[in-house]
Amino acid sequence: MGITIEFEPPQEADPCECCGGTTTSLTRFVYKDGNAHAIYYARFSNNHPDRLIKAAISIGEWGEGSSPAQRTAFALELRSGPERHEIMVRDAASSPWCGADLLGPMLDRDAALAHPLIDEVFQITDHAVLEDQPLKAYLDATDV
Repeated sequence: MGITIEFEPPQEADPCECCGGTTTSLTRFVYKDGNAHAIYYARFSNNHPDRLIKAAISIGEWGEGSSPAQRTAFALELRSGPERHEIMVRDAASSPWCGADLLGPMLDRDAALAHPLIDEVFQITDHAVLEDQPLKAYLDATDV
């Protein structure tokens, strides 16, 4: 069965502090073989010239009765590259979701890259840049 993503409606927020553009926030629920497996958040502004997306992925137990201690969070940035989308793992402090207890502990870059779940993080981002229409449209520089 593999990975499937449940898409919540995008939320528009106050203007971006650095560029004044409209900020869009996405909340997505990720299922693996039909079971709750991860959540990701993404945030971007329609006025950023570099088309940067801040994101966080939390993987672990999301079922009823689970706790944040059973999850691990990863701070990411996504952007369009000359030939493909680029995914960069960042330190927790650079994430708008740093300290969001619900996600579980957020790893710094070196720990994240060495973590056994990093391949699943990249698998989720691969799905996101292909299937998440607002995210894909933003990265592809089409209407968002």
